[in-house]
Amino acid sequence: MRNVFKIFAVLAFVCAANNSFGQITKIRGKVVDSSTNEPIPYVNVSFKGTTVGTITSESGDFFIETRTAGDSLTVSFVGYAPKQIKIRKGAYQELKVELDPESIELAGVIVKPGESQSTRIIRNIIKNKDKNNPSKLSYYCKSYNKVQVDLNNIDDDVKKRKVFNQFKFIWNYVDTNAITGKTYLPIFITESLSDYYYQSSPKLEKEIIRATKISGVNNESVAQFTGKVYQNINIYDNYINIFDQGLVSPIANAGMVYYKYMLVDSTFIGNRWCYQISFKPKRKMEPTFTGDFWVNDSTWAIVKVQMRLADMVNLNFVNDMVASAEFTPLNDTLWFPKQMMLFVDFNLTDKTTGFFGSKTTSYDNVVINPTYPEEVVSMPSNVQVQEGALNQEKDYWEKSRPFELTDKEQGIYTMVDSIQQVPMYKTFIDIINMFINYYYVVGYVEIGPYYKTYSFNEIEGNRFRVSGRTSNKFSKKWMVSAFAAYGDKDDRFKWGVSSLHMINKNPREAFNIEYKSDIEQLGQSPNALTEDNILTSFLRRNPNNKLTLVKEFSTYYQKEWFTGLSNKLTLNHRIVYPTVFIPFNPVDGSDPLKSITTSTITLNTRWIKNESFVAGEFERVSLGSDWPEINLNITKGFKGVLGSDVDFWKLHLNYYHKFNINPFGYARLIVDAGKIFGSIPYPLLQLHEGNETYAFDRYAFNMMNYYEFASDQYASLYLEHHFQGFFLNRFPLIRRLKWREVVTGKFLIGSINSENKNNLVFPDGLGDVSKPYMEFSAGVENIFKVFRVDALWRTTHLDNPNIEPFGIRVGLQIIF
Repeated sequence: MRNVFKIFAVLAFVCAANNSFGQITKIRGKVVDSSTNEPIPYVNVSFKGTTVGTITSESGDFFIETRTAGDSLTVSFVGYAPKQIKIRKGAYQELKVELDPESIELAGVIVKPGESQSTRIIRNIIKNKDKNNPSKLSYYCKSYNKVQVDLNNIDDDVKKRKVFNQFKFIWNYVDTNAITGKTYLPIFITESLSDYYYQSSPKLEKEIIRATKISGVNNESVAQFTGKVYQNINIYDNYINIFDQGLVSPIANAGMVYYKYMLVDSTFIGNRWCYQISFKPKRKMEPTFTGDFWVNDSTWAIVKVQMRLADMVNLNFVNDMVASAEFTPLNDTLWFPKQMMLFVDFNLTDKTTGFFGSKTTSYDNVVINPTYPEEVVSMPSNVQVQEGALNQEKDYWEKSRPFELTDKEQGIYTMVDSIQQVPMYKTFIDIINMFINYYYVVGYVEIGPYYKTYSFNEIEGNRFRVSGRTSNKFSKKWMVSAFAAYGDKDDRFKWGVSSLHMINKNPREAFNIEYKSDIEQLGQSPNALTEDNILTSFLRRNPNNKLTLVKEFSTYYQKEWFTGLSNKLTLNHRIVYPTVFIPFNPVDGSDPLKSITTSTITLNTRWIKNESFVAGEFERVSLGSDWPEINLNITKGFKGVLGSDVDFWKLHLNYYHKFNINPFGYARLIVDAGKIFGSIPYPLLQLHEGNETYAFDRYAFNMMNYYEFASDQYASLYLEHHFQGFFLNRFPLIRRLKWREVVTGKFLIGSINSENKNNLVFPDGLGDVSKPYMEFSAGVENIFKVFRVDALWRTTHLDNPNIEPFGIRVGLQIIF
């Protein structure tokens, strides 16, 4: 993952070089009444002779940032004398504008500010949304995308930090942001030029990236995210989903429930008569915006919009956010986006150093209802990076960009590459990489993960482990991993070694071979903290004496056929050994088994539509999808093969779906079912996932013990709902904490046939779940922005030994 990590690491040590390119004019100001000094809201501020402008907020503030500025601003509002103000093009400036009240007669006024007019306009916009919504069209276009990241709040204290001593020259490129008034340093930039194909029904979305530039990174898997597919904000949607928050669009069907509207102006834009509407939220802390838009009076299509995140919205680490869009007419009835912009200020507080993220998308050469080439329709993934896209020449970019880059924007590419050669930067990268990826890189080797170096448990006592893997410097095709561990109580060494060969990265194709001899907790969820994690040692609720020694050889071949569909074929030979606490005693009273051996082959089929990844050389991180994920496992056990003791079949189906239920937050649904055919001992049954720690585990039954329930046929249902503060935001004192409600419910039912019950004697406490198991929880997340606390109730099987009907679990999570 080191190439992926580079993107984020660059955010601390890069800057811009000095070249002569276009400049951006930035104006930040306030409009007040000259006689009372009171701020004036909803004042029109625009460049003379253009439609480039904005209106003031309720506090009289405004900002404008544009590449196409005039030499003066026009400031006007009903009841005040208009004023023109000279400005400096290509520079940042702050203004205080004083308007003089005047008495005027408004003979022949066509429209007047007022609630009734604005309500009529909003109803017409909503009525015509479907025909004006670009996502309801089928089209082709060329798109340009630019993403930039800036380090903000650059003051003298920041400049004096020793960590920047070798980079003092970067402070020559500090600038000021017009939206926030904060100083910032441009540190990262990426651009892309694409052919984009979209079909509304049946849904088709394909993008071919013809050219892309990423400062400091030359990674095709990262390049795919520079295009349009992963950057979609549509004002015509009822809810704009950003950072798991469903923000209410100002033209949502239920917009009048959330917003107050005011008609503030009307004029021609081009040859189209348009109205200007301002909007603001009716209540505090609801997921809404403030801002204004222009709408055409014949089509009721949005012509321009600028919206800013409302104050006190329950979002973490987002101090400010502004989105804007400009549309252009394609014909008499159809408007299409011309340019869209998103700006986010990521900060813990208004004063701390943080980051700006900005994204600009421009559209050109739009064709409605095109013929889609077969080679585009049959693309295996939604995004394809054309060969050579990362290596386009300077002349190509200068001819293809819709606008010139500023000197600082252009200079970032050169400076990032230069800074990365500084030894201090490389040391910084290695240290941060260790904390993020849990490995420390030493040449051809990565040592870690460090959180497994020491742990303790009832079986091993103090466990000491050393482990590592080869780095990308060793190979970008092969990765060898190994570990060795020792427990001072059982006086036994454990070890393991594996080798991963990456045949192809996209679509993914890989081969792995592995052997290990180590202890395991059977019946533990895949999401749980492993038993050799130091945190597990401290978070256990009960001393864990249920660990089992396992010797296992496995190899797999993984093939991704296209984005969303993959298969994985696994061969496995596994020997499980008994312990004093987990004995293998036959029901018929014969001698205890010394081990249980299985030889199996498993075929996994995984399907999830429109999934996206950020990938390194070997590992990749899923960014999820709006579609459900389905996994089907078919396992066959072969008796007599390499000493295998059992012959069986096992089917397992898992369904996972995360989906929005705006305005009530979002939910996760997990359905799990399986069946085993054949006679097998209890360690090979489905040992249902318990949790004997204080850590909340989404994929386990948190009030269930290990070895409490087993099945050879089973079904489970898990539903988790995050209300995102929908209820707590209504309480004036509590809402300032930005806590969020979360509730869960888990249900399990299963059975064990008589043959499997009469194979080995079950350990004390292990039984079937023919009577359904249920547990529920209610919790609060976003405590200090990182903690989650759940109160859980177990409602069935309350007579089982050593169980708790009620418990508290905690979780650590970083969420927006």
